[in-house]
Amino acid sequence: MHKPLRQKIVVLKYRAVFQKALLSWCSALICLSQIPQTLAADNATHMYKGVPMGTVNALYETATLGAGCFWCVEAAFQQVRGITSVASGYAGGTIPNPTYEQVCSGTTGHAEAVQITFNPQVISYAEILDIFWSIHDPTTLNRQGSDVGPQYRSVIFYHNERQKQIAEHKKKKIDNAGIWSNPIVTEIVPYTTFYKAEDYHQNFYKNNPRQPYCVLIIRPKIDKVRKEFHNKLLEP
Repeated sequence: MHKPLRQKIVVLKYRAVFQKALLSWCSALICLSQIPQTLAADNATHMYKGVPMGTVNALYETATLGAGCFWCVEAAFQQVRGITSVASGYAGGTIPNPTYEQVCSGTTGHAEAVQITFNPQVISYAEILDIFWSIHDPTTLNRQGSDVGPQYRSVIFYHNERQKQIAEHKKKKIDNAGIWSNPIVTEIVPYTTFYKAEDYHQNFYKNNPRQPYCVLIIRPKIDKVRKEFHNKLLEP
């Protein structure tokens, strides 16, 4: 083969290899750029459609807690630094997609609960439980004040073994400290599903701050968190 022709063929061959490698590299970059959006979409789906939820984004964790009326719990945690979202809903029941009326009947097995997304670099799961146990009476079975029924029970739905161990340790520590005159009856059970409550339940205190229930019941819980956990609050 003529030398200049052979050199030209070699150049064309390596150019094709280079172009193929470049295309593969670009494709990989495109796929990587789509990962955050995919994770965000998965996270929203798992949080709000009753799908068993794990931690989708490694930067954040999830806590699911029941402490009586979810309006109170939601409002208390919404003022805490490191918490990125709080949704009111239903957990621990036996029927899918329950309505508020069904849960209020006390026959579905659900508890009014909140699902919290938080940054563990800012606030730990143990600190979240400290706030949780401070804003309700964990010694009254299926009751918080005038709210009576299994839907108002004190319950922690743990998402993994580490959360279970922390919850059990905290519960034992509080019981041994004698803070309450009666034993703590808070359930510590595995998380299964969470169903987001109707829209009018979300941000209830923020949307209705002057309603009597908000003034008489929710506001004192908010004030207690502000007093006892002032170093954990969002900037005013």
